[in-house]
Amino acid sequence: MGLAPPWRVRDVELALGEGEVRIFVEVEGGAKLACPTCGASRPGYDARERRWRHLDTMQYRTIVIGQVPRVECPEHGVVQVAVPWAEPSSRFTALFEALAIDWLVEASFAGVARQLRLTWDEVAGIQDRAVRRGLARRERKPSTRIGVDETSFQKRHEYVTLVNDLDAGVVLYVADDRKQGALDGFYGELGEAGCSQLEVVVMDMWAPYIGSTRRHVPEADRKIVFDKFHVAQHLGEAVDRVRRQENRELRAAGDDRLVATKYLWLWNPERMGPERWREFAPLRRSRLRVARAWAMKEAAMLLWGYAKRGWAERMWKQWCRWALRSRLEPVKQVARMIQNHWEGVINAATSNVTNALSEGLNSQIQWIKRKACGYRNRDRFRNAIYFHLGGLDLYPATLRPAHTKA
Repeated sequence: MGLAPPWRVRDVELALGEGEVRIFVEVEGGAKLACPTCGASRPGYDARERRWRHLDTMQYRTIVIGQVPRVECPEHGVVQVAVPWAEPSSRFTALFEALAIDWLVEASFAGVARQLRLTWDEVAGIQDRAVRRGLARRERKPSTRIGVDETSFQKRHEYVTLVNDLDAGVVLYVADDRKQGALDGFYGELGEAGCSQLEVVVMDMWAPYIGSTRRHVPEADRKIVFDKFHVAQHLGEAVDRVRRQENRELRAAGDDRLVATKYLWLWNPERMGPERWREFAPLRRSRLRVARAWAMKEAAMLLWGYAKRGWAERMWKQWCRWALRSRLEPVKQVARMIQNHWEGVINAATSNVTNALSEGLNSQIQWIKRKACGYRNRDRFRNAIYFHLGGLDLYPATLRPAHTKA
C-alpha cells in the first residue's frame, strides 16, 4: 500500500459474515499536513472517513478505511490531503487499479466485473482514470507521418474519426463523427508548429478530411497521400458493377457464364490457386465487358511504386485516357475521381506509403467492440480505443517505477 509515516495501521478487523478484511489507517498525532496542490504545510481543518477497495486477502475482500484529514489552504481552500495508496477521487487502492487494468487488457468489461466483483460503472471508472492519466503523461513527440481513418461506432452509419501515428503504430486522436470538425480538433491540438512538421498525411478520398488538412497543414496537397487500397476498393466496386449489369443482360438471353463469379473478379490473381485460376482463365480471356473492366483494374494496380514523379504522372494519364474511352461508366467514374484527386494519387504512386497500419488498427478496434458486445456510450468506446491502442502509460503514479505500460 505504500504506507509510511505519518500514516500507520490502527487496527485490522475480520468480518467473516460479510466476507471482508478491514484495515483501519490513520495519521499519527501531531504530524505535519500539506496542501495537496501547493505542498505547503497547513493546519488541519477536520477529518473524514474514506474507504478503498484493496487487493483481496485470500478469498476475502479487503477494505481500507481511513480518517483522512483536510487542511485549510489560503490559496486553495479546504482540501483533502493526498494518501499514498490511492489516486485522488478513486475508491480503489493503486494496487487494485493496477490489477483491474491488467485484467482489462486481457478480458471484456463483463469478465473483469465478474472476476473482481465490481459493477460495470466501477470498471468503466478505472479505465477512464487510466486513460486520463495516460493522455496527461503522453509526450507530444513530433509526428511526421499520420494516417486518418474512420471506424464504425454503431450500425446506423455512426462513425468516429481516428488519427494514427504510422511510425509508432498507435492511435493519437479519437473524435466523434467524420466531419471536418472532427479532424480540425486534432490539428488544433497539434498547433501550427506540429502541423508544419507533418510530411505525410494518408487518408481516403473523403472531402471533409481533405478540407481540414488543406486548412491546417502547410503545402497540404504535396503531403496528402490517398491510400492505394482505397483506390483499389473503388476499382473493385466498378468491376463488380459492370459484372452485375452484364450478368443481368446475359441471363435474360439464357447465358449463365457470370452466375456465381463475383469473387473470381475481385480475387487477387497472385492468391488464386491453380484450380480457381483454371476456372477464371476462360472468363478473363473472353470478350465480356467485365473482362475489360478487370484488365483495367489490374493495369492500375501496377502503377504504384514509381521512383520518379514524371513517370507516374505519364502512366496514370495514359490509364485515365484508356478508362475514359472504355464506354464502361463505372470505370469512367473511377477515372474521373482519380483526375479530381490527382495530386494525392500521384503522391501515393511515388511514396510507397499506405494506410495499412490504420486498417490494422481499425480491425483491432472492431475486435475490441465485438469483445464488449458493442458500445452504447461514445465516451467508453473512445476510452477503450485509447486504452488498448494509444500506447499509454496507464498505471497509477505511485506504481509507475514498478510497472510497464499496459
